[in-house]
Amino acid sequence: MSQRLRTAILGCGGFAHRHAHTLQLLKDDFEMVAFCNRTIEKATAFSEKYTNGRAPVFSDHHKMFEQIPLDVVVISLPPYAHSDQVEIAASLGVHVFIEKPIALTSEQAWRMVNAAENAGIITQVGFMFRFGEAIEHLKGLIDSGEAGPVGLMSARYFCNSLHSPWWRKRDLSGGQLVEQAIHMVDLMRFLMGDASTAYSRQQNIFHQDVDDYTVEDVSATIFGFPRGSVGVIYATNGAIPNRWINDYRVVSRNLTVEFTDANHATFHHTAEPDRKAEVIASDRDFYLSEMQDFLAAIRTGQKTRTPLREGAKSLGLALAATRSAQTGSEVRISEPK
Repeated sequence: MSQRLRTAILGCGGFAHRHAHTLQLLKDDFEMVAFCNRTIEKATAFSEKYTNGRAPVFSDHHKMFEQIPLDVVVISLPPYAHSDQVEIAASLGVHVFIEKPIALTSEQAWRMVNAAENAGIITQVGFMFRFGEAIEHLKGLIDSGEAGPVGLMSARYFCNSLHSPWWRKRDLSGGQLVEQAIHMVDLMRFLMGDASTAYSRQQNIFHQDVDDYTVEDVSATIFGFPRGSVGVIYATNGAIPNRWINDYRVVSRNLTVEFTDANHATFHHTAEPDRKAEVIASDRDFYLSEMQDFLAAIRTGQKTRTPLREGAKSLGLALAATRSAQTGSEVRISEPK
């Protein structure tokens, strides 16, 4: 039996509970040995909940890395709080699981990529929808050629919440497209490849009376791809309260696929009109799947499905769309590094 991986959680906000729960499900492989949060009380609460208070807590990640021998760090910080965490982990040979977006600028994102790749550590970005069973099935059909070339994908991201105060400020979150709907950007890249152009309209329609609400709450973005294919992402933070909706439509030469989420889709084999529609309906825990993929990569030395390089590329597309919205012009996207 392999030795358990000594793991720290850096950033003990609400979403970090999901990762802690997943690590508990994989308790034979991961051991939570430290928690770090700027507000020390939150780190203490995590230690009490997940290790009965045994794991030490920190408010400074530098001290945590200095004092605690680690194999893995799970970074679940708001995007504005990303600084040198990845670079320090890489210098120590610590593998990194990090939440999206990995940064607020492409420059910082590629510094992370270079540090990780030069050190040879394993990384995974939390784009969990890549692990949906219906998404995996479509990806297989595309990669095998059975689907034919993809010509169009549309994706929707709808919610209605004030979120945390930092989320409402563009300079701290990057905006809804960069911080939330980047999941749709990443899925589009996963299925269609790298885009060459972006054109976006982003406005604050519903929250103009909310102080310090500087992000968009409606947006529509068109991505162009080198062979002429088109991707459309539309998002809002003014939809149905307490509901988080993401769904997608994909049209290829031989298929039209209607997704209600990453685990559920109906596949219409349009090149074979007499063929019965194929339905994928799964309750797969894609948070567990992405952590298992990360674990397998650590054990075998293989790449994860979504290493930091993929996170940097998806961030680059989202930032290009934001530049387009700011300038009112289409943005041409340079070749990813």
